[in-house]
Amino acid sequence: MPFDSLRAFAEALQRAGELHVVKAQVDPYLEIAEITDRVVKAGGPALLFTNVKGSRFDVLTNQFGTQRRMARAFDANHLDEVAARLRAMLDIAPPSGASIGEKLGAMRQLAPLANAIPKTVRKGSCQDVVIRKPDLRELPVLTTWPLDGGPFVTLPLVITKDPRTGRPNVGMYRMQVYGPTETGMHWQRHKQGRAHADAWGDRVPVAVAIGSDPVLTYAASAPLPPVVDEFAFAGLLRGKPVELVAAKTVDLKVPADAEFVLEGYVDNTDVRMEGPFGDHTGVYSLADRYPTFHVTAITHRRDPIYAATVVGKPPMEDAWIGKATERIFLPLLQMVLPEVVDMNLPVEGGFHNLALVSIKKSYPGHAKKVMNALWGLGHMMMLTRVLVIVDADVDVQDPRSVAWFVFNNLAPDRDLVMMPGPVDDLDHGSYSVAYGTKIGIDATRKDASEGYHREWPPDIVMDDATKQTVSRRWREYGLDRIEKALQPDAWSGQGPAAVARLDRT
Repeated sequence: MPFDSLRAFAEALQRAGELHVVKAQVDPYLEIAEITDRVVKAGGPALLFTNVKGSRFDVLTNQFGTQRRMARAFDANHLDEVAARLRAMLDIAPPSGASIGEKLGAMRQLAPLANAIPKTVRKGSCQDVVIRKPDLRELPVLTTWPLDGGPFVTLPLVITKDPRTGRPNVGMYRMQVYGPTETGMHWQRHKQGRAHADAWGDRVPVAVAIGSDPVLTYAASAPLPPVVDEFAFAGLLRGKPVELVAAKTVDLKVPADAEFVLEGYVDNTDVRMEGPFGDHTGVYSLADRYPTFHVTAITHRRDPIYAATVVGKPPMEDAWIGKATERIFLPLLQMVLPEVVDMNLPVEGGFHNLALVSIKKSYPGHAKKVMNALWGLGHMMMLTRVLVIVDADVDVQDPRSVAWFVFNNLAPDRDLVMMPGPVDDLDHGSYSVAYGTKIGIDATRKDASEGYHREWPPDIVMDDATKQTVSRRWREYGLDRIEKALQPDAWSGQGPAAVARLDRT
């Protein structure tokens, strides 16, 4: 069953031994971030800090910090299960000449689509307490890195709507706290929130939810096209509609079970320096000018939990949020590009710096066609700095295999595509902000149709009969003991220790 709120998810994690309660007093200035960083990199549990210096509210970090917890957020054992659910919903057309039973079955498959329609309710626990003279300094907003420009709200669900259509958007844009009622609003030029702001003009009604059910929090980070709103997408993934309630002081609807809601407006004429901020790229994004969010009211649940994430050098918690996007969006990508077999957005690439994609190649130039299609897919892939395309038999989930394949096959004059265009605002390698050059690498096998007139060499692979014989006699050969002694250590700087264990074996 889906989790209706952040606290329901936290309670489930605690029952599963996936949440640790920190009762000692901790400081939201750098200390919570340092503790969280160590725990994330160790693959540790979610953390609930119940004694936060200067605030009466608890802080939750690292809720998505492992593949297991990220999948649990969707009530699944693995992220591929979530993708399979979405794939089943997309594959609803009955075959040509289908029987009545098959057509009825297809209609039944349409039923989950009703969950995409949010449900408006009269009351929500997010409004248990209404504060009309707000002070953001009462919230335990984290300062995560020493050179940060100040404390930042790092897991906000920023809610706006298009003034022309009324269609809502929920984005995740960091917010630097300037004072009791003011923050920055870091919505970049490629984001839908920024498009709504431009449509409104000087004053933009905004609500910010902090601490929602985990699927909605994920949806706020997802690269959805403008025609799909995040409330609908979350309901589809949850298998249950998102409940919304009218905000108190702005004409917007907010998640009824959110822990906190900040209500107010962004003043597009009040532009201030925002940042620096220690970002998911592993470096600080430098200070720049962004509009200001003015808070007119704060509502919250009784005894609310403040949700935060710490970003920095990977792997961090956002690694698994990015992996969820990779797996969940694969079926959607394959609807547009059915030749795509799999994709991998490696953590080391920060999700928009590198994409590894395998395809079923059918004709000359096929890989380059896929590159251009991916760069043209809007928010999902258009900012990807490096695209690597390989054949269908290459496992893109094994970067070492991809590297071997690329380094063996690459002829730069033939296989590299340089493409000028938009890049991420955080891409500091580009020669100007938000505009630069991306690179595509066609590492697929070539033949005469693409100008390769030599014989392509076959890979070295043992024949199946011999492999099966050795597998049956593995224990007899004593190879299981050698395998156990070595494990991965010989490849991770621990070679001598591994060899010593092997000698003892």
